[in-house]
Amino acid sequence: MTALSELLGLPAQEKVSRGLEFTPCEIAQQPETWPKTFALFEERRAQIVEFLDAAGIFNEPAHRPTVFLVGAGTSDYIGRALTQILREHWQCEVLAVPSTDIVTHLAELVLPHLKYLWISFSRSGDSPESVAAVEKALAARPDIHHLIVTCNSDARMVKLAAGNPSIKALSICLDDAVNDRGLAMTSSFSNMVVFGQCLAHVNDPARYKNVMTDLVAAGKSYLATAPDLAAKLAQGNYATACFVGSGALHATANECALKTLELTSGKTLTLSESALGLRHGPMSALKDDTLFVCFLSSDDQVRPYESDLLREIGDKKLVRTRVGIGAPAAAPLLEYSLVPDVLLPDAYRPACDVIFGQLLGLFLSLRWNLRPDRPSPNGAISRVVQGVKIYA
Repeated sequence: MTALSELLGLPAQEKVSRGLEFTPCEIAQQPETWPKTFALFEERRAQIVEFLDAAGIFNEPAHRPTVFLVGAGTSDYIGRALTQILREHWQCEVLAVPSTDIVTHLAELVLPHLKYLWISFSRSGDSPESVAAVEKALAARPDIHHLIVTCNSDARMVKLAAGNPSIKALSICLDDAVNDRGLAMTSSFSNMVVFGQCLAHVNDPARYKNVMTDLVAAGKSYLATAPDLAAKLAQGNYATACFVGSGALHATANECALKTLELTSGKTLTLSESALGLRHGPMSALKDDTLFVCFLSSDDQVRPYESDLLREIGDKKLVRTRVGIGAPAAAPLLEYSLVPDVLLPDAYRPACDVIFGQLLGLFLSLRWNLRPDRPSPNGAISRVVQGVKIYA
């Protein structure tokens, strides 16, 4: 039994009363759902290849479009987690651009002489900014191709793309099981990341199938060990949590910081940075009651920078607890270490490494006597953003 399986085994009525009906099982189900997302990709692959070909992804490199990965909040972090792997495999410029920026600054972000492919990620497909970003693009640049990835088959974004045959769009809806019912995005985040990794391997899906085997094994390994560590740390009276990662794992750090902030209704304050970026000001926020979490790179060229940072934090006695996730590190640099049975290259790790941050947020939410499925007692945030007025 782990701390997570104990929550999963609670009586149904107790789960409802404590706000544990959805979030624990949505975290726990993730490794089992990733192969289903890959199977959906394989099923739709011919259609996706045809769409990407029309968008110019298979042109000579100099004539390929600029790719925007579009989303808000967690969906923006999906894009950040995928930028490097898509750039490497597609050999074109790939940028994560928040839909919240596009709504206010479309003209500055989209240059008239460039071709674009937008890949929009959204759990609900209904958030005001995500819908407005696509609507504004359709009005200003109807030549842009739009690939919409969502978890809601009734999404406004899906209907927008389907309602006009002149729109250059393709919609992909993931399995309803990953359309998280809890407030915090968990299964939806990792499965949309997996789908993005599938897109990177659109021309070599057999290679990604091997990655998927390791990804599932790593995820299951985390679920066997991470819950008890997260539950223990949640009892540690930490006022703040700092998450650090490099490359694609910087996006993991961003998402874990957001999960902790959301699930604790801001009672545990968080920050996130890259390993090298932390020294440039944010390190001043580290205190004795800061939980420091570093997603250690699998890359031998990157990890020494992270080791130096951990060593410096220890030498200066800035925090009392340093946690290393995902790769081995020297014991003196860490108070706790969490390494899966299967090691993956950094580009593929966000979907499984995020599980630790999700679990930490879950158990901190309970530590603060909140209801994880709906952790915002004053209604400051909701499952789908509300109240955003869009101006022409």
